[in-house]
Amino acid sequence: MTQAGRSDEPPRLDKYELIEEIGHGGMATVWRARDPRLGREVAVKIIHRHLQGSAEVRRRFAAEARAVAKLRHPGIVEVYDVADEGAAEQYLVAELVRGTTLRTWLDEHDPMPPEVVAAIGVSLCEALEHAHGAGVVHRDVKPENVLLELASQGRALAVKLADFGIAKILDAQGVTSTGQVLGSPAHMAPEQIEGASVDGRADVFALGVLLYACMVGHLPFEGANPAQVLRRVLDGRYAHAERERPEVGSSYSRVLDRALANRADDRWPSAAALADALKGELARLGYDAPAALVEAYFADPVAFAKAHRDDVVARLARLGEAARKRGDVVAAAGFLNRALAYVPDDAALGAAVARLTRGRVWRKVGLRVVTGGLLAVAAGGGVWASVTHLRARRATLSADDARPVEIAKRPTDDPLALAPLVPNAAPAPHPPALRVPSMLRRAPADTGVRAVSIVVWPKSAVVSIDGAPPEEVFGTTRSLAVGKHTFAASVRGSNCCEPLVQRVSVLPDDGTGAQRVGLSLQLREARLAVTRAPSGATIRCRPVALAGSVESVFHVRLPEPKLEVTCDFEATGLPRRSTSVRLSAGELVTVGWPGGEP
Repeated sequence: MTQAGRSDEPPRLDKYELIEEIGHGGMATVWRARDPRLGREVAVKIIHRHLQGSAEVRRRFAAEARAVAKLRHPGIVEVYDVADEGAAEQYLVAELVRGTTLRTWLDEHDPMPPEVVAAIGVSLCEALEHAHGAGVVHRDVKPENVLLELASQGRALAVKLADFGIAKILDAQGVTSTGQVLGSPAHMAPEQIEGASVDGRADVFALGVLLYACMVGHLPFEGANPAQVLRRVLDGRYAHAERERPEVGSSYSRVLDRALANRADDRWPSAAALADALKGELARLGYDAPAALVEAYFADPVAFAKAHRDDVVARLARLGEAARKRGDVVAAAGFLNRALAYVPDDAALGAAVARLTRGRVWRKVGLRVVTGGLLAVAAGGGVWASVTHLRARRATLSADDARPVEIAKRPTDDPLALAPLVPNAAPAPHPPALRVPSMLRRAPADTGVRAVSIVVWPKSAVVSIDGAPPEEVFGTTRSLAVGKHTFAASVRGSNCCEPLVQRVSVLPDDGTGAQRVGLSLQLREARLAVTRAPSGATIRCRPVALAGSVESVFHVRLPEPKLEVTCDFEATGLPRRSTSVRLSAGELVTVGWPGGEP
């Protein structure tokens, strides 16, 4: 639900006193309200009046209420009440969560520490597993639907999953069998986009998108418009999290890769399995209390991030050195890579990398560039080692070594074990590339700036960078200093879109070319009113979801800033009439009854 401050007269309900509107979406409006019988404040979600005439929407709304009412979990917003079937207003009543959404938090803060994201992921996985066990698939897991009830008056922080408004009810046939694509494009699983049957693994995919965005700072699937986003989801094209933000590390990146697998069969089989993988990675680093991490972070994110960086670097260094001593080069590379991403000029880490790259393992192991093999490259005085896709296998040094050194085989029951390589799967799991710190390799000529490619949607938007005058930047490249930058985007002379302010971390040049910055503005609702229409007339427009009595003012979300639609008008005793209407995001369009006075 998006925030709104609307002046519409609130509807009247028999049992609840509406106080203020706190959210507005394509299907319903959310109000803060008071239940005078119990003396408590609640959230009331009221279906839009222009939709209540649609039998399909009423069935879906009723299904939502019945489905969510079955769920009792601390990580799911609880539903208290639902309107009677014959009530003038269709609504449901839920607990009021005082705080903010994860979307708002991400817009206002730097990317989260990976351990915090993993801990939040565990909480959301547990909520989803509970819902899936009750036969409910959420189908719209995204930051906007994650509520953060911030700690106050002795209460601990709560992370709650909200808005099961388009959930597929596994035991209620026919409600979502219309072929509609329901959900948010960047978070939708491929099978959901294609209108195929979905199960809990679609939520696993959406949660993978959410965790990626929290760890990296942007979505895995981005594009200049919704069609491009959908195509990239279907193609499974995205940049690995570790390469976009090296602080994420290879282990978390592999967890996300499996969650984002293109084929449902290649993903984590359940939300519980994804939770186990996240908890396993936290435990590997010695973090056994995920909830405590989340509470500490939200209490003071800036102080937490600094202290956590120092703490996690020390843990990674210890794990890396232990792995090196036992001959597990792949694990050592993964730990040290991630530590170096935080502190690239740390002398102690540099020495550890030097020992690893100069070790006998790299000089003596037989190397083959095949699946399950290794690749090592030595260049002059600086050694750069990278590990390509590594299957569990043992490698023994030649007989002239004092003793053989083995690369430890990964246990087959390890939750991080690589998924089989199959056609149409997510991008192949990528092993850690061992980065040599700056004091051990030749630095590029200029490490203080990075080429940044800017893609903004709509293309007509102008962008201001760090307060500079706004200009058209779509498809252009800028040289920006490494560090944090603020991008402000808007569309001149148009009310189509919500202005966007996005903070972006420009990373040091890693030799892969320009860093991509995607800015996507949210379209405002288009509105349509009909004049000079007979009493009781109805309108239905396609291809948008607009239908109902012409006495209403319709609000509709468009896929583009402007869209030509075909509207059919019907009234008792009159022939059906059709006309084309051009809708514009953020604008009210008034159309008269086709053919003049009826």
